[in-house]
Amino acid sequence: MSTQSIDVAIIGTGVIGAAWATGFLRAGHRVRAFDPAEGAERRLREQVTNCVEDAGSGSAASLLDSLTFAPSLSEAVADADFVQENGPERLEVKQSMLAEIDAAAPESAIIASSTSGFSPSQLNAQATKAPGRIVVGHPFNPAHLVPLVEVVPSPDTPTEVVDRALTVYEAIGKKPILVRAELPGHVANRLQAAMWQEAYSLVDRGVVSVADIDTAISYGPGLRWAILGPLAQQSLSGGSGGMRHVLDHLGPPQEVWMHDLKQVPLGEDLKEKLISGVDEELHGRDPAVLAKQRDDMLLELIALKRKYGELP
Repeated sequence: MSTQSIDVAIIGTGVIGAAWATGFLRAGHRVRAFDPAEGAERRLREQVTNCVEDAGSGSAASLLDSLTFAPSLSEAVADADFVQENGPERLEVKQSMLAEIDAAAPESAIIASSTSGFSPSQLNAQATKAPGRIVVGHPFNPAHLVPLVEVVPSPDTPTEVVDRALTVYEAIGKKPILVRAELPGHVANRLQAAMWQEAYSLVDRGVVSVADIDTAISYGPGLRWAILGPLAQQSLSGGSGGMRHVLDHLGPPQEVWMHDLKQVPLGEDLKEKLISGVDEELHGRDPAVLAKQRDDMLLELIALKRKYGELP
């Protein structure tokens, strides 16, 4: 399958589906979409236009010429080279949708799900035609701006399918990673969950406020992590000795810290502490304005990362 002018089916055209459609259209691909919701086509075209404008990449008018809307799921995928499924995050719904996609799509088509937590082995349970070509292709919000995509194959996925999926995502400007085992939440969400777990525990124990948790990350290691990942940054902190120096000299105290991390149940009392803390932190701030400022800064940061291409 060539990565030039392929036929892409987008199934489910909410926020994530619209972001995917935008990415494939901007890369010069033909997109055929389906969503059973009333008014879905109009909303998709509006969302694609907004995504293009948010990304500062000109007018969406010419891109929309390559976007069509199918009257049914089977018609949307009938000639697809690549299918991106973005249905509700409910296992039984995704299993049914993916089985229908598998039955209707050409056997050579790759089928990727945007699921944030389910494994491909769970997703392909009802597929009978070629279940091994169903993989996870999980984006990160805001998906029209953030490059990360987690590609997760099942044990039955051919290597050729994995390679093609990675190539397709790279060709539309994404930064895919290959996840070599099926785990709940994949990789990035698990890393986030580890940090949230400790943040929730610290708030629950009254160690620090919600606002100070956010300050600790966004004005501390989060700034560095956006430039270099946590492990590369750790190696850099070891100077000429690199990661070996860090692990040999700081490894023992780090182990003490890691063993001291707490698990805390997300009960109603803790929920109230977190909700009231965030409400106090963000009081008087318009969420839409904050999101726009975040997205504008993301664009500048991504542009900087591209400028310094030697960064890993």
